[in-house]
Amino acid sequence: MDNRFGDIETFLMVAGEGSLAAAAKALRLTPSAVSRSIARLEQRLGVTLLRRTTRALALTPEGVTYRDRMAVLLGDMMALEAGLGEDRTTPRGLLRINASPSFGIECLIPILPGFRELYPAVTVDLTLSDTIVDLVEERADIAIRIGPLRDTSLRAKKLGHSAMVLVASPAYLARRGTPQTPDDLDDHDCLRFSFRRSIDGWPFRIGGKLVQRPVQGSFYGNSGEVVRQMAIAGGGIARHGHFHVASDIRAGRLVEVLADYNPGDGEDIHALYAAEDRTAARVRAFLDYLDGAMKMPD
Repeated sequence: MDNRFGDIETFLMVAGEGSLAAAAKALRLTPSAVSRSIARLEQRLGVTLLRRTTRALALTPEGVTYRDRMAVLLGDMMALEAGLGEDRTTPRGLLRINASPSFGIECLIPILPGFRELYPAVTVDLTLSDTIVDLVEERADIAIRIGPLRDTSLRAKKLGHSAMVLVASPAYLARRGTPQTPDDLDDHDCLRFSFRRSIDGWPFRIGGKLVQRPVQGSFYGNSGEVVRQMAIAGGGIARHGHFHVASDIRAGRLVEVLADYNPGDGEDIHALYAAEDRTAARVRAFLDYLDGAMKMPD
């Protein structure tokens, strides 16, 4: 069996101890086993590393070069292995996180400084996109997803739940009037998303029943943040997760409408990660940090 690293280690021990016998004692091998190991290494390299006489053992010029280079390489390898082991227990390294712009801006960015203070050896790489990414292809460690989960190959940690609300700006309602029933939406601009949904409409609870009602409007946005900004600008009525517009409602930039017809639906929010990545200390630390730091807006 090829044990080249064992042969290299044996050679370095011989070079350090200055004799086969001393190296054999240190390695708990027989002198003949040490001699065979050195012979295999010299045969593989095609050079003589040691000059043996009855009185002494000396390195050849090639042996000196090989000793010096291999000592550095083996030292680097041992440091790397020790570092990888430490990474499993001490959070460090690059942590790649992917989230939607709406969740990232409202909920994630405000708590990231606290995480960085706790774990200064971790570098955070945050990408905000409404595109559902493949964790492996995008080399992301954690993805925050809102809504139904589709990728069953990943582990999911539930972070919270957000109710859905209809909102509009005070300026829009002053200009177009406040809808009193879902039927009044026929006279309003409803701001919709451009990506395909399985149900094209908004749900309402009418007379104790859940009803899907088609809505219309002349604006589509490709992200929650785009639609939110359009609503704040007075462009129409939008349907959002409460976490995304809670601060706007408190500040008076948006007003909830048709609350009496809210069906009480919402979307779960999860942190997704590959099962094998859970062993990395940086991933484990961030998931645990979310438990205490993540608070959904009231």
